[in-house]
Amino acid sequence: MEDAVILVDKNDNELGTMPKLEAHIVGALHRAFSIFIFNSKQQLLIQQRAISKYHSGGLWANTCCSHPLPNELLSDAIHRRLDEELGMKCDMQSIGTILYNEKVTDDLIEHEFDHLFLGFSNELPHSNPDEVMNYRWISLDSLYQDIQENAQNYSVWFRYILNRMGIEQFSRWSQGII
Repeated sequence: MEDAVILVDKNDNELGTMPKLEAHIVGALHRAFSIFIFNSKQQLLIQQRAISKYHSGGLWANTCCSHPLPNELLSDAIHRRLDEELGMKCDMQSIGTILYNEKVTDDLIEHEFDHLFLGFSNELPHSNPDEVMNYRWISLDSLYQDIQENAQNYSVWFRYILNRMGIEQFSRWSQGII
């Protein structure tokens, strides 16, 4: 069941499970999470996804994003994946949810009920090369400017979340204002 995702309705009520790849092929709505970690300089930690990922390989994305496993608490899943991808531990808090339905390739769709989490750390990641090929801390102004100039270098969900929430909201979060 490790490659399964939790299918949900638009209110995040569980409907069952489906293999992860199948869910992304048919565009089934499923539960996901996205983590945003800022440092004391109010810079966001972003990662460049490993080329070997089944989609969006080589693209820049938020600190960490994934899916909870069936029967796994969301609070456990966020810590598990942050450790698996970046070798980090960090206290995090929920900052809301967002629902999106975006094509990531001609054959794959991200249709997710995404739980957003915020954390703060000055710890340097110890990235897993199977998951992450690079990472960097970046100011929000630089990030939004680079996305305007080089949108193709960023994952569709990261761009969607940044655009939907806006730089003002992210600036408040970077200061710990929820």
